[in-house]
Amino acid sequence: MRKVFVGYTSYQDIVYQVAKHSIERQAEDVQCYPIIQGALRELGIYTRAEDKNGSTEFSITRFLTPWLAGYNGWVLFCDNDTLALTDLNELFDQADDKYAVMCAKHSHTPCEDTKLDGQTQTLYPRKNWSSVVLWNCGHPKNRLMTPELVNQVSPMFLHRFMWLEDYEIGEFSHEWNWLVDWYSDPKDGTPKFLHFTEGGPYFQNYQKCGYADLWRNEYKVMTGKEFTVENIID
Repeated sequence: MRKVFVGYTSYQDIVYQVAKHSIERQAEDVQCYPIIQGALRELGIYTRAEDKNGSTEFSITRFLTPWLAGYNGWVLFCDNDTLALTDLNELFDQADDKYAVMCAKHSHTPCEDTKLDGQTQTLYPRKNWSSVVLWNCGHPKNRLMTPELVNQVSPMFLHRFMWLEDYEIGEFSHEWNWLVDWYSDPKDGTPKFLHFTEGGPYFQNYQKCGYADLWRNEYKVMTGKEFTVENIID
């Protein structure tokens, strides 16, 4: 069974549930696990002060993925605001043991100051590289990613993969981390794994974002109901 660790934000449960449903519906041998900051805090594993610049509850906890996986095998981390359009085994099959991580190496510089219905848009080098990551959990360098280190180092150190050399960071196509309304089909290829990084159709101000119909359809397949204005996250 291949594992996908998915970021979880407490007031966005439906976003996680739809992402999980889309992933597991496409591949019977792929299973999702939420990374829940509140649970990690209760267990004394995650002890950082609140990240004022973090737009999600998993901005930092995502880097516990190798530890959560027992430093064993290849696993995927993805943000909750994603939607699988195809079998993620196709991505797992690209895993190359010479790398510690693999990701889409975007050149993403948003113009907006806010995202996700009001959250501050933080700009930094390698933005969105860490939003969908294949982790080689058994790689010696990733054994550095302990709760102790994740609780202490700067967000910059983590999101820029600064514990790694550049040659230890592999690349897969941005089609597997398709930044909605940033990439364009067919000019930039064909999306396989959507990422509503600026905000998805579950928010009031993003009802007409790209691929909104696909997200709503997944919601309907999962729940048997249409997504209506009453379901919008406040």
